[in-house]
Amino acid sequence: MKVELHPFNKDWKNLFDIEKDLLSSTIQNSDIQIEHIGSTAIEGLSAKPIIDILIGVPDFSKANDFIAPIKTCNYTYISVYEDTMPYRRFFTKSTENKRTHQIHMVELNYPFWIRHLAFRNYLREHQEEKEAYNLIKSELSEKDWDDINDYAEAKTEFIRAIEYKAGIREW
Repeated sequence: MKVELHPFNKDWKNLFDIEKDLLSSTIQNSDIQIEHIGSTAIEGLSAKPIIDILIGVPDFSKANDFIAPIKTCNYTYISVYEDTMPYRRFFTKSTENKRTHQIHMVELNYPFWIRHLAFRNYLREHQEEKEAYNLIKSELSEKDWDDINDYAEAKTEFIRAIEYKAGIREW
């Protein structure tokens, strides 16, 4: 399987903003934070055209309370990864059997939250590293992968190096 990357699309920000408004009005909890992460959140970066959304909740013991409201926004709750990532709740949204959005719900200021925002912010501010990441992603997208997670794993060394530059020392 090859990974299909698309050139940066300015509409990705608008698609995130629409989804953020929908989720905010559905969840109706001013203590949560909703952030746009992943490559679609970084201007100029090619990406799989899937809007990655990070929802931060102040008390993760209440995370399951948000599952039903999020599902009303046409998301599918995917619990299979909770064995290996018990600190995250994962959701996907698809149109015509093609994933368009995914949500990672974690506790605010948990390492997952901090790492993803630090990586996004660092690449937004450092053109040279953003271009290097774009090149790595492009090269990796040409390979044949058995699983999309293998593609993601192949980017980990670069991502950890950027997180380190951004001040992240724990994974």
